[in-house]
Amino acid sequence: MNKVIVLNNRPEGRPEDSDFKFTEEEKPKPQNGEVLLKTKYVSVDPYLRGRMRDQKSYIEPFKLHEPLVSGIIAEVVESKNDDFKEGDFVNGMLAWKEFQTNNGKNIQKVDPDQAPLSAYLGAVGMTGLTAYFGLTHIGKPKKGDTIVVSGAAGAVGSIVGQIGKINDCRVIGIAGTDEKIALLKEEFGFDEGINYKTTDNMQEAISNLAPDGVDIYFDNVGGEISDAVLQNIARGARVVVCGAISVYNNEKMPVGPRVTPILIKNSVLMQGFTVGDFQSEFNNGMKQLATWLQEDKIMHKETIVKGFENIPQAFIDLFDGKNSGKMIVEV
Repeated sequence: MNKVIVLNNRPEGRPEDSDFKFTEEEKPKPQNGEVLLKTKYVSVDPYLRGRMRDQKSYIEPFKLHEPLVSGIIAEVVESKNDDFKEGDFVNGMLAWKEFQTNNGKNIQKVDPDQAPLSAYLGAVGMTGLTAYFGLTHIGKPKKGDTIVVSGAAGAVGSIVGQIGKINDCRVIGIAGTDEKIALLKEEFGFDEGINYKTTDNMQEAISNLAPDGVDIYFDNVGGEISDAVLQNIARGARVVVCGAISVYNNEKMPVGPRVTPILIKNSVLMQGFTVGDFQSEFNNGMKQLATWLQEDKIMHKETIVKGFENIPQAFIDLFDGKNSGKMIVEV
């Protein structure tokens, strides 16, 4: 039999175990033109929380009692498709199943000799591409710029900071534990770090570290942290809005400071995006990220959870900040 994880309930607030359900189905067999895939690594990401709501967004919501879907690295264990052979590894947006068939149209081969397989879900996959395109295409870093990254020890934030250093910028990371701050500075090369959980006045702390203002803010968090950064924004700054994990579980959208006067007064660009906006440039982005990884210019950091049965809990743990770098489940 084949294990499957489906959406059992639409979460109210923070997701819980009961929102997911394990089911079994008959193990599939590939038809002509198809491959049989065995799941190896599963990506769990904060944006999946939005897809659990039954509301219009940039991507279709998950359906109740049907499998959830995320980035997955899988092994081809049987092939009836001329483009793939047994033993190939592929990357794609696939269902939370141990085994599944695919016609080959929405999966891409990945080379384990070019980068570790799990890295195709992180540093050289969608996570890395999100950091790369958000910072380089919207943030447009220049030598000497001061960059502030919220959620800096997470999958995207940690890559953003490293790309910032490649571009000769000064990088300040915001995270929630002293251990993460040490990780940012000692392993990812950030210049400074702020533990928002132990800092009484975030606006003042940012001002002390960025006395001339913040030139680029890469926002993964939203909420009060972003309010504090925007109070320190420099003239002509760029605000890259990638995520808002601080409000993903809120049932009502909170009201914060009105940012329009700040944007107008300082001629600030503030732009939200999803990585799909840059799909036509993915190949170039992946090549650049793989090159930096091979040259040790970016570090690939992961939190690996083992076991198909632990996928829901790994996802839930994201909202408690239990990951350093990319959260991945190894099946």
